[in-house]
Amino acid sequence: MGDTSRSSTVSTQLQQIAEQAIQYPEMVFTTLAHLLDEPFLREAHRRINKKSASGIDKVTAKMYAETLEDNLRDLHERLKSGRYKAPPFERVWIDKEPGKQRPIGIPTFEDKIVQRAVEMLLSAIYEQTFYSLRHLTNALAL
Repeated sequence: MGDTSRSSTVSTQLQQIAEQAIQYPEMVFTTLAHLLDEPFLREAHRRINKKSASGIDKVTAKMYAETLEDNLRDLHERLKSGRYKAPPFERVWIDKEPGKQRPIGIPTFEDKIVQRAVEMLLSAIYEQTFYSLRHLTNALAL
């Protein structure tokens, strides 16, 4: 039950941000970092694909979850104090058309949490713009 209430709190925060983006489209969001608290990071962790590859540090989702609360507390403190630095990505080459390859970067599991949290915040803001543009484009096409 605890996860559900935390998730609903995060959902409420995201909904409030989305509503502000709709009501005040000219508004500039300058102070969203305070929303990246432990419950928000926990929700970002919940939303991550736990089967994805580990990054350069080789920490898997399972390993991170073994001390999840301590890890999230430490991550939050580093984010809050400005000490968090995104670690390097692991470069992997994947096969494309016959004889060709393409590089991809695999972040560490912890960086995936930060990326997801930021994506959640930015999506709440910018989805409103893209939604409006999509409807305007559809109306113009008629």
